[in-house]
Amino acid sequence: MPQRKRATIREVAKATGLSPAAVSYALRGMQVSEETQRRVQRAAAELGYEADPIARALASGKTGMIGVLCGSLEDLWQQSLAVGIGRTLREKDHYALILDAAGDPDRESTLARQLRGVDGLIVQPVDPAADFWPRLADSLPIVVIGDALKDARTAAEVVFDNHSGVTMALEYLRGMGHRRVAVLTPTRASTPDRPADMHVHDEARRLGLDIEVITCPQGLAPATEVARAILAAAERPSAVFCFSDSIAYGVLMAANELKLTVPGDVSVLGYDDHPMSELLGLTSVNWNLDGIVQAAVRLVLGAADGTIRRRRITQEPLLRERTSVGAV
Repeated sequence: MPQRKRATIREVAKATGLSPAAVSYALRGMQVSEETQRRVQRAAAELGYEADPIARALASGKTGMIGVLCGSLEDLWQQSLAVGIGRTLREKDHYALILDAAGDPDRESTLARQLRGVDGLIVQPVDPAADFWPRLADSLPIVVIGDALKDARTAAEVVFDNHSGVTMALEYLRGMGHRRVAVLTPTRASTPDRPADMHVHDEARRLGLDIEVITCPQGLAPATEVARAILAAAERPSAVFCFSDSIAYGVLMAANELKLTVPGDVSVLGYDDHPMSELLGLTSVNWNLDGIVQAAVRLVLGAADGTIRRRRITQEPLLRERTSVGAV
């Protein structure tokens, strides 16, 4: 049976009444309205149009590939972020090369510096103050998610208002009567200047909280081990604030193993509101995952095409109250 001939961009243009250039922009999510993008994508799907990545690279000097460097894919929120970015890029006729730094700043440095053949990079950094970022940002369009890269002229930033997020979380715990709080963070001793971790200490002093900041991996098993030691201590904190919902899941697991009730014996608060948290009743700080995905993809494609420069978007926090935090 003969194979069906690949539809061309001109055929998509004819079906939509647009120029081939407009169709090309629409397929890449650039310079046209969302309604036009959807119309072109529907026509392309009906006609069976698929971009030829080799032809496109030869014609434009672009590969259609975007690097996505995640701090740690053990973190379920970052998994969701990577999936969302990959699917959104594909809808815009691009592909994601997803890399995992595994929470290790040395691994992050190696992966970032060895990255080749991508049109741009989206990164949620392990170490935003690393000295290689400025050099890399001078040679590659970078969109950073979470924390800004120190001294680097990135193409764009989608940064979290950690000042507001931390204040919101700690004021909420204090309002519930908590004074002794354990704070679990994936930040290592070698990367101590992350904004959220720094602000915790300032806000704890202002609010009169007795806090202990403890480094904790984001995988479920190691997070459970760290939390088990904290919850089994003679002077157990009344609340645990986690800078990752994945870490908070480890606290919930440890509490269950130790026959402690949540929030009766200990309250637990997360910080990224992974979709699983609603099912588990975890109170968490939400950062609008879908909005971050859409913004990051739009910015990196614009930066790769040269139509966006030095854009900054600040994500505001929203507290999702559920059942894991109670009054002392």
